[in-house]
Amino acid sequence: MTLDTGSGRAGITDSAATRTIVTGRRGGASRRHVGDRGEQRIAWLFLAPFLLAFALFLVWPLLHGLYLSFTDQSLTGAGGSFVGITNYIEALGDPVMWRSLGNTAWFTVLSTVPLVLLALIMALLVQRGLPGQWLWRLSFFMPYLLASTVISQIWVWIFNPQIGAANGILEAFGLEPIAWLQNPDTNMLAIVIATVWWTVGFNFLLYLAALQNIPETQYEAASIDGAGEWRKLFSITIPQLGPITVLIVILQVLASLKLFDQAYQMLGGIASETTRSIVQYIYESGFVGYRFGYSAAISYVFFAVIVIIGVIQALVTRRRKEHS
Repeated sequence: MTLDTGSGRAGITDSAATRTIVTGRRGGASRRHVGDRGEQRIAWLFLAPFLLAFALFLVWPLLHGLYLSFTDQSLTGAGGSFVGITNYIEALGDPVMWRSLGNTAWFTVLSTVPLVLLALIMALLVQRGLPGQWLWRLSFFMPYLLASTVISQIWVWIFNPQIGAANGILEAFGLEPIAWLQNPDTNMLAIVIATVWWTVGFNFLLYLAALQNIPETQYEAASIDGAGEWRKLFSITIPQLGPITVLIVILQVLASLKLFDQAYQMLGGIASETTRSIVQYIYESGFVGYRFGYSAAISYVFFAVIVIIGVIQALVTRRRKEHS
């Protein structure tokens, strides 16, 4: 009887202890869960201003612009009725839109190549120990800090047919002066030259930072093996700069596709058949032609082109990494 009672008490005690342990664990887990939920609320509270701005200034304009592309909305407030894909059909058959896309693509090709090569050369020169490095770095990067209006005005004076420095250089070599911005054969080249001078400093800094991250031990080992400077350049430096070069090319292509400011300002807002970019044509359709709906449709066609280019670049980059 005593043993039964004792075992019964022991059983009761063991059960109570078990409940205490389980309850304690559950209570701790519950408290942790409540704490995690509190941290999540605080995190969402800090994210709320950014999410609000993101929704107001990016998501809503994108959705509203997509809606406008299916309407005949005018800048004057007239129209606004749903017209389906009529604007897109007109845009795809618009020769001016395709010519503007061609001008934008041509500018991208002309500007991207020198902006990559010149930035690399400038970074190599500074990294290899030019005297007064701080002055070179400041000189190379300073134009990038200037506004597009300032850059445009500077180069309008440089390309002035009568008093510009560009023609002064040509005459010094016995060449005939050129109406750089007025001649359809040279106005795109003039815009490219101004753009390269303006933006090459950003790519220069990216290359310079990448060069400084290459371990010096690799160059020391190559010197011990008898490698010269050119061998080091093509066997160590250039391969090590591969990832940053891909990044610079992608950033530069995306930036060049948005050509508008310098071309519009340097030409005084005059639309040229050889320099009208797709962004300028979108502006002209919406704010000059008052056709908001059609302008929105062109912008989304352009957006589709950028997405296709981005996908192609991503596939090429991935394939390159797989083979490397």
